[in-house]
Amino acid sequence: QVLLVESGGGSVQPGGSLRLSCTGSGLAFSTYAMAWFRQAPGKEREREFVAGLTWSGDSKYYADSVRDRFTISRNNLKNTVYLQMDTLELEDTAVYYCAATLSVVSTTPSSYEYWGQGTQVTVSS
Repeated sequence: QVLLVESGGGSVQPGGSLRLSCTGSGLAFSTYAMAWFRQAPGKEREREFVAGLTWSGDSKYYADSVRDRFTISRNNLKNTVYLQMDTLELEDTAVYYCAATLSVVSTTPSSYEYWGQGTQVTVSS
């Protein structure tokens, strides 16, 4: 059974930081491209690509809205992918999901084979 388990969400003020983690089990983690998506309140049908990286971590991709504020990384020895989120804004409030694919990094949710259960990030003053 494949499991992706996110952690690290919480509440923070604008300008603050959080670090999300996603640990995988039951899959050859180091062979999967990984990505973070988010789903904002009131947008239950829209899962937005945030960031992704290749199996090696050599290539990284970001949505324009988070570029220069978020950093994606991975540690294949720990089967974990991270999302460092700095300078958080109110608009970053969402449930954040990690996803895995044997294909290339894509901004399309349907391209991913496995998903975590999500972790809530709330940015409020």
